Amino acid sequence: MNAREILSHIDHTLLKPAAAWTDIQALCEEAVRYKTASVCIPPCYVQRVREFFPALNICTVAGFPLGYCVTAAKLAETEQALTDGADEVDMVVNVAEVKNGSFSLVTEEIRRLKAVCGGKILKVIVETCFLTRDEKIALCGAVTEAGADYIKTSTGFGSAGAALEDIALFQAHIGPNVKIKAAGGIRTREALEAFLAAGCDRVGSSAAVALLRDEWERQAGKI
Repeated sequence: MNAREILSHIDHTLLKPAAAWTDIQALCEEAVRYKTASVCIPPCYVQRVREFFPALNICTVAGFPLGYCVTAAKLAETEQALTDGADEVDMVVNVAEVKNGSFSLVTEEIRRLKAVCGGKILKVIVETCFLTRDEKIALCGAVTEAGADYIKTSTGFGSAGAALEDIALFQAHIGPNVKIKAAGGIRTREALEAFLAAGCDRVGSSAAVALLRDEWERQAGKI
């Protein structure tokens, strides 16, 4: 894959708690220039980014990064994000309820957030580093049954990030309408390409543009 193809699948991400507006603005300018799939930004910046970058595909988060807030809080976050101009929402699954074996509750929460999103994209972060293999498989079923658009590996704030073996496991157990997003610890060109080749439709990355900028510019004939 060339740089342009890879970047078209990248959610260009900045979710650090101390990210200033100047940092977010630079991220968005890079996303516009290098044509990434989206920017993934903190909810507090969605309205301002929509104002300054009206054509940009904006992703934000709900229940981030721990996921164990009540469903009403996630719903309120999602509704506000959409009102502010978000196009996509990455929610964090309730891992506590996963550990309780309460998959019907987990499924219903996802279903309710997808109902709020309507035609907008909902990605479900399952935080694989905390899960057993059976829990990962059960969450593939929950995400599929609830009608979410993507299953996503990680927040990037847990004890580990994306792993290729989890992508293969997801591929075997999600429904045909569910796509896969990998995130967390993907910091080389080789890793970006490997996750896309394994079946990911999106990769969340803060490093992709920096890794591929020079190659992109050469392809565009600007170097």
